[in-house]
Amino acid sequence: MVVALLILSGLVGLIAGGELLVRGASSLAAAASVSPLVIGLTVVAFGTSAPELAVSVQACLNGSTDLAIGNAVGSNLSNVLLILGFSAIFFPLAVQARLFKLDFPVMLAAAVALLVIGWDGSLSRLDGVLMTLAMCGYFYWTIKQGRKESRQLAEEFEDIIPDGDPTTWKSICISLAQVAIGLVLLVGGSNLLVDGCVRLAEWFGVSELVIGLTVVAIGTSMPELVTSLVAAMRGHRDLAVGNVVGSNILNVLAVLGISALVAPEGVAVSTRALQFDIPVMAAVSFACLPVFMSGHSISRIEGLAMFFLFVAYTAYIAWAAANSIEPGLFEAACFCLPLLAAAFAVGLLGRRTAS
Repeated sequence: MVVALLILSGLVGLIAGGELLVRGASSLAAAASVSPLVIGLTVVAFGTSAPELAVSVQACLNGSTDLAIGNAVGSNLSNVLLILGFSAIFFPLAVQARLFKLDFPVMLAAAVALLVIGWDGSLSRLDGVLMTLAMCGYFYWTIKQGRKESRQLAEEFEDIIPDGDPTTWKSICISLAQVAIGLVLLVGGSNLLVDGCVRLAEWFGVSELVIGLTVVAIGTSMPELVTSLVAAMRGHRDLAVGNVVGSNILNVLAVLGISALVAPEGVAVSTRALQFDIPVMAAVSFACLPVFMSGHSISRIEGLAMFFLFVAYTAYIAWAAANSIEPGLFEAACFCLPLLAAAFAVGLLGRRTAS
């Protein structure tokens, strides 16, 4: 009964928080003449990644580094396959061209960098510093580009908001309040949901890494799912994609970077994560390229394929855990090679159809 109440309360908080966050972020984007995509890549992505950050940092402080790694990697897989896939089934999503210039390459580079940096079996504090600095650099560049696109870089709010205009300032304060309350509800709702889901998973006696990759990852990805669905419903479909791409970048560079900074002995990266889960995450990130380029959108069919792939991955993880199997490089290759081949086939077919 307690577990059911935790899960239900968490879902209510997530739905309400996602609605408020999208309303406030969209209003701020309009007021500042910044595109919803930039808001999704920064403000919304940071807000919806707050649960992953809170869970991973707390896990590292408690010595549960496998949970932190599983949470970040699993959340990235959930973001692409579950959230983009499920959202696209109902609302085909738009992919802006600027995603290919920086944001997508950064997402892919972050996934590959995690594999390279963690190959020695840990993320040290120095690694954490470098990852956090990279995150700050990405945020700075994204906001700078957003201001250029708005054609109001020099004066920013001075040109947008006339002095003495209380109505405009009032609307911005309301939008900021909506964002703040939405973030609080998202974080609180996610924590309740994760608490309830972890209690359920512990009854089955699975490892921390598996809990992080599945139950916790899905639970902490609920803010992204709710936010992307609400954004797509309201017509801000570029915000929905930007939210996922920005969150994936944050989950690696900020969530794991800050976790490595606060962990007393760094974040240990298990052999199983290095040989299977992180390579799968990198492959899924790379597979987004041809899908995104097929008409600069994610169609319903592509979304359905992504969703079924997520179901297949989760089912395999559960089956491997139940049978005490530790997947490695061979299993990763068996999963990644067909995935990449199918993604490029879909991308090629989509480009021919569009032409």
